[in-house]
Amino acid sequence: MPLLDWLHKSQAVHAATRTPFRLLNVESVHGDPGADNWLIQGDNLEALKALLPFYAGRVKCIYIDPPYNTRSAFEHYDDNLEHSQWLSMIYPRLELLRELLAEDGSIWVSIDDNEAHYLKVVMDEVFGRGNFVASNVWQKRYSRENREAIGDAHDYVLLYAKSPIKFKETRNLLPLGSKQQALYKNPDNDPRGPWQSVSLLAQGYRPNQMYEIVAPNGKSHFPPPGNCWKVIRPEYEKLVTENRLYFGKDGQGVPRRKEFLKLAKGLVPWTWWPHEEAGHNDESKKECNLLFGADVSFGTPKPERLLQRIIHIATNPGDIVLDSFLGSGTTAAVAHKMGRRYIGIEMGEHARTHCLPRLQKVVDGEQGGISQAVGWQGGGGFRFFSLGQPVFLADGGINPEIRFNTLAAWVWFQETRTPWEPPRDAEPTPLLGNHEGKVFALLYNGILGDRRPQAGNVLTTAVLAALKALLPQHTGAWVVFGESCRLSPQRLAAENIRFKQIPYDIKAR
Repeated sequence: MPLLDWLHKSQAVHAATRTPFRLLNVESVHGDPGADNWLIQGDNLEALKALLPFYAGRVKCIYIDPPYNTRSAFEHYDDNLEHSQWLSMIYPRLELLRELLAEDGSIWVSIDDNEAHYLKVVMDEVFGRGNFVASNVWQKRYSRENREAIGDAHDYVLLYAKSPIKFKETRNLLPLGSKQQALYKNPDNDPRGPWQSVSLLAQGYRPNQMYEIVAPNGKSHFPPPGNCWKVIRPEYEKLVTENRLYFGKDGQGVPRRKEFLKLAKGLVPWTWWPHEEAGHNDESKKECNLLFGADVSFGTPKPERLLQRIIHIATNPGDIVLDSFLGSGTTAAVAHKMGRRYIGIEMGEHARTHCLPRLQKVVDGEQGGISQAVGWQGGGGFRFFSLGQPVFLADGGINPEIRFNTLAAWVWFQETRTPWEPPRDAEPTPLLGNHEGKVFALLYNGILGDRRPQAGNVLTTAVLAALKALLPQHTGAWVVFGESCRLSPQRLAAENIRFKQIPYDIKAR
């Protein structure tokens, strides 16, 4: 597979690994304190790294609208340097987003012609070319400007899936719009309601689907060359019995099957997204003006209908949606109104001045955007976080401010590559969980109080007995993290225990 190269790519490829793991500090709670919705202020590369121990493999839908790399994207413009800067910015973030994506999840990226083709090659490298699903074309403008050589009327929304097969199995169809519903009529006053007719012909040749059909007026029909009927004879007879065939107004046309509006499942999404269906730039600016006033300070806000379309296709209520370039907060606001859980990350001060008040308005029942379309009346809640101190010091040691749950999440993720979920409504214990037959335990002063051996931070015979008493049914392997170990290598082997010393056996990056 061809790979893209650029200035300083080697540093970009290793940037995610070198990014420190930071704490997430709760700044405030808004609305329902039990709601699992997060708004994070901070550099999105560091914030994504901080999310890994808790959300790796759990995010169903990622949407990002990164800078489009116009001349205003960076302070100093140089064509080669700017492309390199942009690619070095996006590459490590895509790597971390891939780690957060669920097995049946998908990532959607808005982009324009400035970087779309470079981005496609980079995403092929990060997500795998076989996981590309579609390049959707969104009509962002509906009016023409004569000053342009060729009018810029669209953006792309690149779509990749962790597994295209699973995505196809779980993605939702689009609801029928007014144009589609208008195709359904009821000329014969069928009590089942409006219907439209669809062809009963299929391509190919199957002997048991090549029979004669006689129309109500006696005209005989056979499939034309290269075609056969879609159904075998018994299924055709059932359609006749159920009055689900249509032979045209004169009763002698080629048979067609009735499909009723009330049974219509929806439309398979396709790659052309006209502004009538997915909104446009003028609509999004008006939405932002109503929320924030005339001076929006956002060059390319996205309309709520665009995010509604993506979230509808990719998720169901309760699924997690993530946007690490949150901007004005549209993704989080739409996800909230649609009953999804969400994580929004924004580096700038407008995380506080725009995203935070916007989501507060959503909780209070704000009626702009898609609110009326989805019946939004308010409710729910979210937590506002800021990035805190690094978990690991420059020398690789553990920051003394780190508490047990934070270190436990990192240790669990390091060992299993899965997110750690602390037990709820239970006394904390050194046990982290069982993964593929191994029980992991952490002896750390954040939960056990101090550093003395008798306090439980050193693996001794007494501490081992206490650990095994917590899980007496387990007879398999143990992995125990602690400050030191007083047991001999022979004893560890006999007990099927692998001991790892803090901090040396905990990866600091």
